Amino acid sequence: MKEEEQLKTGTTTVGIVGKDCIILAADKRATAGFLIADKKSEKIYKITDNIAVTMAGTVSDAQLLLKYAESELRLKKIRTGLDCSVKEAANLLARFVYYNIRKMSMIPGIAHFVLGGKDSTGFYLYDIYADGSITLIDDYISSGSGSVMAYGVLETLFRKDTSLDEGVKLAVKCVNAAIQRDAASGNGLDVVSITSEGAKKIVEKQLDTTIKV
Repeated sequence: MKEEEQLKTGTTTVGIVGKDCIILAADKRATAGFLIADKKSEKIYKITDNIAVTMAGTVSDAQLLLKYAESELRLKKIRTGLDCSVKEAANLLARFVYYNIRKMSMIPGIAHFVLGGKDSTGFYLYDIYADGSITLIDDYISSGSGSVMAYGVLETLFRKDTSLDEGVKLAVKCVNAAIQRDAASGNGLDVVSITSEGAKKIVEKQLDTTIKV
């Protein structure tokens, strides 16, 4: 495997808790050192109809861990006939991350996830850090190399009980701020909303950076 395929890192992801909703957003650039390895990277994944996850870190590890989590949750649904809770999904993914970061490997298996979802008890947002720790978030979270810029916007503009539309606009502003200053973030953004209707992509924007003469 080529080095640039192994080390696609650098990103900006955002999670926001709104009134009866969760908003997840991420840019579309993946980098390998100073190389832009992918301009159309998908960094938000649905692992169930009601749960979605953003990823940052070593992309091969992140993708594999999400596939493991999705498979386990599907198996549980088949065996029990019951949907898993958001907390169960978060704990499962955190367990995978914990063991992944501690295994012997030539390539560091660093993966940071933000998981949002809904179940019969409400809407929840979890920060699953690269060391396998898990934190319930009641307002907002950002991860990746552009998170410093995103936090500047969140600290200034976030308010409790934000509506879905307001949350989406705030998430777009966060990613845009990171794109302007973080070299590892860019090329567009995706936004996924989690409401009573489930997880759904509501914004997909590809930026045209071609110089026209």
